[in-house]
Amino acid sequence: MSTENRKPRVAVVFGGRSSEHSISCISAGSVIAALDADKYDVVPIGITTDGRWVLESAEGGHLGFGPQGELPVVRGTSEVALGSSQELVVSGPGEVPKTLGGVDVVFPVMHGPWGQDGTLQGLLELAGLRYVGAGVLSSAVGTDKHFMKLLFQAQGLPVLPYVVVRPLEWERDAGSVRESVASLGYPVFVKPARAGSSFGISRVDVPSELDAAIEEARRFDPKVLVEAAAEGAREVEIGVLQGLDGAAPETSEIAEIRVDAAHAFYDFEAKYLPEQNTTLDVPADLPSDIAARIRDLAVQAFVALDVEGLARVDFFVFADGRVEVNEVETMPGFTSTSMFPRMWAASGLEYPELVDRLVQLALSRGTGLR
Repeated sequence: MSTENRKPRVAVVFGGRSSEHSISCISAGSVIAALDADKYDVVPIGITTDGRWVLESAEGGHLGFGPQGELPVVRGTSEVALGSSQELVVSGPGEVPKTLGGVDVVFPVMHGPWGQDGTLQGLLELAGLRYVGAGVLSSAVGTDKHFMKLLFQAQGLPVLPYVVVRPLEWERDAGSVRESVASLGYPVFVKPARAGSSFGISRVDVPSELDAAIEEARRFDPKVLVEAAAEGAREVEIGVLQGLDGAAPETSEIAEIRVDAAHAFYDFEAKYLPEQNTTLDVPADLPSDIAARIRDLAVQAFVALDVEGLARVDFFVFADGRVEVNEVETMPGFTSTSMFPRMWAASGLEYPELVDRLVQLALSRGTGLR
């Protein structure tokens, strides 16, 4: 950390080239508002949809849904670069570049590829900058649902049956893909392997719908995951935080998501538009033994992926008591309706304290191999 006599400088980085650009902006707006200006010097840095790093307004009021539901985008014009000694260098159109000083920690509020998937984390490691959240490997594995499931299976964690559809396989032998999917039994869910926020996901009830669903998922990712549907299962989530001073990871209250019948599944509208009548029960009404198993599996998944900082772990709970791990989100949404902060608030850790804890965890760790 910088030894200058000043407040720690936190660079909140958001936006990016993925399909989750706008959700990242909304999450970042909430994080910026929650950071204590008396404790931290906050520098908002947006990444445009074409990959440029720009200085954004510290107000953050534009980082939310517009009056007609318009999605926000990064709109800064002064470009930002990392100079020597972890300093930020800003250059506007026709201006001489100037330094904003050093950065003590980066809060990468990034969702999806080119940000949450280890690419940004690798850049920050190369620059010697501390950052909030998972490292390079766990970010990469946590973003790719295929490799996440492989790792969970290797660790003996329960997951739903699935089929991976790679680009060449689909293009050269779609018939074999259809046969593999049929072995799962219908209905199935078709998902981009490395996207979030429910973009590109389709429920497929009959074989005739499969091709269109795969092509829809391929609009977001050339690699596709087809998963057996968790018919009749309850969807629950739990938050995990890295323990303080080397202590064991901590778990939040468990939440159950109940989606309005108008939605076939927990899609984008159900997640982010409050009028869609998605209900979050927190704490979830679960038998104590099931709740204990979810907590145990959540910590196992967190440790298996070698996650640092935070994660949200999602599960399916079946009527017979069986629990399956769905996925781990290494940078879960931080919008006002996001489940991760709501679960921690129900556990006694309010949003500003949650954000502060994540920054403090990042400041207390080094960069490089650890």
